[in-house]
Amino acid sequence: MKTKTAVILAGIIIGLLFAAGIILYPSLPARMDSHWDAQGAVNGTMPRFWGAFLMPIIALLLVALLFAIPYIDPRRRNIERFRGIYDSFVVVMVLFLAYLHGLTLAWNLGLRFSFLPWFLPAMALLFWYLGHLVGEAQPNWFIGIRTPWTLSSDDVWRKTHALGAKLFKLTAIVTLVGVLVPALAFLFLLVPVLATALFLVVYSYVLYRKEERTKRPETRKKKKNKS
Repeated sequence: MKTKTAVILAGIIIGLLFAAGIILYPSLPARMDSHWDAQGAVNGTMPRFWGAFLMPIIALLLVALLFAIPYIDPRRRNIERFRGIYDSFVVVMVLFLAYLHGLTLAWNLGLRFSFLPWFLPAMALLFWYLGHLVGEAQPNWFIGIRTPWTLSSDDVWRKTHALGAKLFKLTAIVTLVGVLVPALAFLFLLVPVLATALFLVVYSYVLYRKEERTKRPETRKKKKNKS
């Protein structure tokens, strides 16, 4: 997706979010349900203004930041190598936020439904697309699996992201399975996400240490040759 197209689409979606808040504002309760627990029960509320406009504001600020990153990153030339998939991901992220906002508005307008079965498919789609982005990401300072070891070695970056792409897509599938097991749905979301994140941190460290061990004999040889 071209950057100009992504900016226009994101702008339209955010504009619609603000428009929905303005149009529906009189029909919304003074305090809106805004948070659900692992069992899908409401456990948090907020004033009507923030319930109607907080998500559009977050989406606007997030999009501004995400579109600024390719211009402020010292390694922005690498970002240009996967800019199309990155811009598409920004639009997918805005759609995800819009979907969540739509669920919240629908609930507060009186519709009742089990929240998690509606939430998990969207989360799974986001994870799947994140895996696609991770698989394409080139070394940079803002986007991707940024550990001290991936940022210190392009080879570690490449290998970690190749595995990360597969794991995030697997996480998407496991998350989607949670729809079929409502009682354990939250675990099907939380466990694979945490396991993937932790494993990739450890994996990047192990790769880096292995790379360092292979470099040491070469360094010693160079020192001997100099002497």
